[in-house]
Amino acid sequence: MAGGITRNSHTTGDIVAKLWNLCNVLKDDGVTYHQYVSELTYLLFLKMAQETGQEQGIPEEWRWISLEALQGIKQLEHYKLMLLELGASGSGASPLVQEIYANASSFIKKPTTLNKLVSEIDKLDWYSARQEGLGDLYEGLLQKNAEEKKSGAGQYFTPRSLIDSMVAVMQPTLEDVIQDPAAGTGGFPIAALHWIREHHDISELTEQQQQKFYRRTFYGMEHVQDTHRLALMNLMLHGLDSRPGECGIWYGDTLSGDGQQLPPATLILTNPPFGTKKGGGLPSRKDFTFPTSNKQFCFLQHIYRALRPGGRAAVVLPDNVLFEGNVGKQIREDLMHKCNLHTILRLPTGIFYAQGVKTNVLFFSRGSSDRDSTQEVWVYDLRANMPAFGKRTPLTREHFAEFEAAYGSDPLGLAPRTATGPEGRWQCFSREEITARGDSLDLAWLRDDSAEDASELPEPAELAREAMDELEGALVDLRAILAELGEEVEELV
Repeated sequence: MAGGITRNSHTTGDIVAKLWNLCNVLKDDGVTYHQYVSELTYLLFLKMAQETGQEQGIPEEWRWISLEALQGIKQLEHYKLMLLELGASGSGASPLVQEIYANASSFIKKPTTLNKLVSEIDKLDWYSARQEGLGDLYEGLLQKNAEEKKSGAGQYFTPRSLIDSMVAVMQPTLEDVIQDPAAGTGGFPIAALHWIREHHDISELTEQQQQKFYRRTFYGMEHVQDTHRLALMNLMLHGLDSRPGECGIWYGDTLSGDGQQLPPATLILTNPPFGTKKGGGLPSRKDFTFPTSNKQFCFLQHIYRALRPGGRAAVVLPDNVLFEGNVGKQIREDLMHKCNLHTILRLPTGIFYAQGVKTNVLFFSRGSSDRDSTQEVWVYDLRANMPAFGKRTPLTREHFAEFEAAYGSDPLGLAPRTATGPEGRWQCFSREEITARGDSLDLAWLRDDSAEDASELPEPAELAREAMDELEGALVDLRAILAELGEEVEELV
């Protein structure tokens, strides 16, 4: 889900705002914010396929023009049957279409709701949207969803500015095989695609080279089906194929045997989910040396094992990965043996939906041997004495400018570096110093006065508005549950 409305023009931003406002139409029909973007995706896929001339994978009877021609209950019945048919094998739909509509079902109950959505989508300025890129339009919608606390999507949303900074220092190339084992809606592969397009003229490649680039460069895996369908559409709108077992983002669990099917990579960019394995217990992967129910440590093992020799990675991980003992210490030690963990970026707090989560980006490359690959670790502290990021102070690419300059021009972290002294943000720690700390990578040295600065706390009115947003989202969800149970739901005045 890279790029987002930060890259888009005013026109695309306006269209994104109009699409997002349609959530009010769905909300009145009991559709929650959690369900909204998936519901809208079912319709947008049909419309965007028509606008881009990519309807060949959709049987004629289920195309946008057929849905648009109907009214009332016939339109709603047609739509619900369409969702079933397009997700079924033997329907005549292409494999990509079948994946996007796999197990799809509508939460719309009123014919007037569907008619309103179809007519409003049709009224949008699709000419301008095509000129500026439908991929950017869809990314903008996904970003808007993540920015709305009521939707709950922001919990797993990686800020666009952080993604772009990670991609910039990693410098993807035409020769890379790029992987995201926790792909979400496709933010990292699409950001890498943007970077490559900005720095290379793909049109100069031969047809065979272009086929290889679009079909053998980007890989990922996502285990939540609703999120997976958003990723498939996002990649498609950016010209990237998704073919099960071949390329693109696959539906599966990286921490199971599915993850072993991902091809070895020269570049991994990812933000794995936080927490422990759902329901407890160990992952079903049999190739991990250090079994643990901690998702981050499991993903970290997958990542450094999936890198080809000389391959590089940039991974967002929470603080506990840096200092947790027992199996955590063993995995960090194994990482530093097999890889050159050359850089850690300590991220500001509050940039994820879960405000208390403290995170870092680990940058490393796979060594030529499995012993003593890490000799020193450089740490950039972007956490201490930073503002409280949120709607009032958004995190921007400019906040990463000094880090990117300090990181240097070599994606493997081998450019000359100069520490900034004990009062600066950029320090180097030898492997011996880290060993003396019990292999803890929780390397901090600056006094953080920002946590004690009451002036950074939100205004009471802002806190009240946020509380109202949370309550509104909870009420919408509860109304939807009551409606599903067949209970009468009184309208709130």
